[in-house]
Amino acid sequence: MRSANVSSPTQCKASYEVNNNSQIIPRRPAVFQPSIWTYDYIQSLSTEYKEEIYSDQVRRLMEEVRMILYKVESELDQLEFIDVLQRLGVDYHFEHEIRKFLDDIYKINTLNEKKNLYATTLKFRLLRQHGYNISSDGFIHFRDDQGNFKKGRTVDVEGMLSLYEASFHSFENETLLDEAKDFTSKFLKEYLNGSKGNHYTSILINHALKLPLHWRNPRWEAQWFINVYEIKQNVIPTLLQLAKLNFNIAQAIYLEELKESSRNAT
Repeated sequence: MRSANVSSPTQCKASYEVNNNSQIIPRRPAVFQPSIWTYDYIQSLSTEYKEEIYSDQVRRLMEEVRMILYKVESELDQLEFIDVLQRLGVDYHFEHEIRKFLDDIYKINTLNEKKNLYATTLKFRLLRQHGYNISSDGFIHFRDDQGNFKKGRTVDVEGMLSLYEASFHSFENETLLDEAKDFTSKFLKEYLNGSKGNHYTSILINHALKLPLHWRNPRWEAQWFINVYEIKQNVIPTLLQLAKLNFNIAQAIYLEELKESSRNAT
């Protein structure tokens, strides 16, 4: 095993910069701790998930999830399934199935679910995310005579959250979606401040307000959503098991790549 060269913390001398007014501004000296990622430490890392037995389990779980997916009949259930597959980070295993579902949905593409904000916005977001040419005009149905988004007596919180996420898929000068973003952002913040509703929905809202789904790193999102999906009602155990195992195997691959890079760098 190679011995690592561990140096003591390095103190940098104070440096200076000159601003636009020719004033000299001193910078604070910095003390940097030595990295724990030494050669020996990296090479000592190990994981059991690189074994072939886990890859076999993933293939078996994939087939079980694929069977469940093909039994989903309603359009909304299909869209929700696709959304969960993406957020769990396993959608690339089902690219053919996802494309087929979205193609079929797009062929009858009309955002005409005038009474279902959640279904309309989820369809819009997924279709636009996958490159389908879909208009945002369908959201006009959810505005009042003055052009403002309506809040009915029974508030569709999931629909509001879905509309908020969908608004980040707007094109330039799509003012309708810009207005939707402002409207839903205000509503969701007020909803959280009221401390009402189920715990799962509140977690998703808080997460979205910090950073919308469209801007998140898929791998980090998968790690976060696996833990959240576990507390969801009507969770699909087989899908959850696949997501956990798939994530651990991916981490094992990254670990082996890190170890190989470390060896090549020496």
